[in-house]
Amino acid sequence: MKKGNNIGQIMDVTLRDGSYAISFQFSDYDTREISVELEKCNIPYIEIGHGLGIGASGSKYGYSLSTDEEYLSAVQNKIKNSQYGMFCIPGIAEIKDLDLLKKYGASFVRIGTNIDRVRESELFIKRAKELGLEVMSNYMKSYAANEKDFAECVKMSEDYGSDMIYVVDSAGCMLPETIKMYYEVIKNNSNLKAGFHGHNNLGLAVSNSVYALELGFDIVDSSLQGLGRSAGNAATELLASIMKIKYMHDTYDSFNLIKIAEKYIRPLIRDVGNYGLDIVSGMAGFHSSYMKYIHKYAVKHSVNPYDLIINYAKFDQVNLDETELNRIAGELPKEHVPFSEYGFHRYIGDEQNLK
Repeated sequence: MKKGNNIGQIMDVTLRDGSYAISFQFSDYDTREISVELEKCNIPYIEIGHGLGIGASGSKYGYSLSTDEEYLSAVQNKIKNSQYGMFCIPGIAEIKDLDLLKKYGASFVRIGTNIDRVRESELFIKRAKELGLEVMSNYMKSYAANEKDFAECVKMSEDYGSDMIYVVDSAGCMLPETIKMYYEVIKNNSNLKAGFHGHNNLGLAVSNSVYALELGFDIVDSSLQGLGRSAGNAATELLASIMKIKYMHDTYDSFNLIKIAEKYIRPLIRDVGNYGLDIVSGMAGFHSSYMKYIHKYAVKHSVNPYDLIINYAKFDQVNLDETELNRIAGELPKEHVPFSEYGFHRYIGDEQNLK
């Protein structure tokens, strides 16, 4: 067993992924205060900004309380030792948006594409490297790629100049053996570092993250109280505590992380427990940003939304085709469904549907 500090690091994504859970309403003040506290706890990477990344705030994806510049300015000169950066989705962000990261002293950018659209990251990666940023390629919905296709994506990202490949369990559906397979593909086909981003749809975010560290992943993501999109992420305070017990890794101040989570994040959490839609999405590998379409066609055809999620994901785990969703819903058995009980109101965003 690995001991001491010979283990991967944590990236805290509370202020980015966590913003989904509060409709992107973290303020620049929240961003500064929480970032400073995370740095005091020795968290080495801190991601900030709109949940969908730089350039996302607006009527289409949802307005964040503060602008990208305000978020970045809030932490500039306040964070001395930790590294901070933002997320970036080509098609939402523009190339020129990357210049803000350099202007405000950010050290990294995470460029996210669906696993079948990695080619769209090329120009963004090259520009980010020109700006001197560390580039992490986030393969959203990684689970939809087989071993061969994943290897091809890894080689592309390395050719473009990326520094790290992120295995992203967007629907919280991955099991340990799948994570291991993707990790081995990265290491056998590139010289890049590896990161893991888990979601908690099946309650595995923390254990999968610990397993990723055991495999040798360089960075794993977490958020205070597990705050994040859909069922949320691994909880930073839990992950740090387990690392202390399991690996005798004493870098992170677990007690203070618990206090920060209680002070800043616990009051924001209203919905507690595992929602059925999250669990079924984890079973199917279905991305929560498409939930409004499930709602629409389940109501239209009076079918069980759980059945619709499962059957549509058999067709496509990455993209949403309304025509096909409508067809599948029309072929399912009809039943009286009290849709108000499912909690569809919890799901926001349409960021994966970039058409």
